[in-house]
Amino acid sequence: MALKVIGAGLGRTGTHSLKLGLERLLGEPCYHMVEVFKHMDHCPIWTAAAKGKYPDWNEFLTGYGSTVDWPSAALWKEMSEALPEAIVVLSIRDPQAWWESAHSTIF
Repeated sequence: MALKVIGAGLGRTGTHSLKLGLERLLGEPCYHMVEVFKHMDHCPIWTAAAKGKYPDWNEFLTGYGSTVDWPSAALWKEMSEALPEAIVVLSIRDPQAWWESAHSTIF
């Protein structure tokens, strides 16, 4: 199964709702930041990718139909270049509301 959707939006821009919607639409799990906590063994792969050593995205994300949130949002462009058939979705939010939400939660 190939990755079909790559999320480019930051956390606190509706990514959890987007995750749930994509899972329902695609019938496949969506890789979201919560997955990192379930799969701590993925951390070295994401760290290497942040340094420019990219995995085979389809192999690494086998079983997932989409990605949203961190850390994949930081690498959406590189993922999109490697997976040109995947659709890129950018979730956005009013900047002030985003800052207040991020400051009170993830920061």
